[in-house]
Amino acid sequence: MSGKRKGYLSWDEYFMGVAMLSGMRSKDPNTQVGCCIVSPDNRILSMGYNGFPTGCSDDDFPWEREGDDPLKIKYFYTTHSELNAILNYKGTSLTGATMYVTLFPCNECAKAIIQSGIREVIYDSDKYADQPNVIASKKMMDAAGVVYRQYKRTNQEIKIHL
Repeated sequence: MSGKRKGYLSWDEYFMGVAMLSGMRSKDPNTQVGCCIVSPDNRILSMGYNGFPTGCSDDDFPWEREGDDPLKIKYFYTTHSELNAILNYKGTSLTGATMYVTLFPCNECAKAIIQSGIREVIYDSDKYADQPNVIASKKMMDAAGVVYRQYKRTNQEIKIHL
């Protein structure tokens, strides 16, 4: 029998899988988000996950989500996966690129996505869709012409022994 193999990963499965795998690097005990930025010709340009900036020890900064003192919760210190992926890129331009991300981007990441020239965002979860920061994100992306769509899960399972 000849012909190509059946059952191989689609581009969306492949790149979202890379984003999901990247998210597994996050040490955040509550939310692990991964991101993969891809060129128009389907080449991986950059990846990122949510965590603290380089040089800021994840043993010395807080991981808590709530508390009376805002300096003792994670939100002032963590960098989102999307921004990490944009900042990790060492090439000349992300214009026309596609971003695969496991959680819909917040308003701050949307600004970086728009400014970097990324034209499409494919996201897995939109669990904060009713939050003001995500509503603002969508409003900005719509105005800037950044297309976004939810990833359609195929339920293909991949098992990797590391």
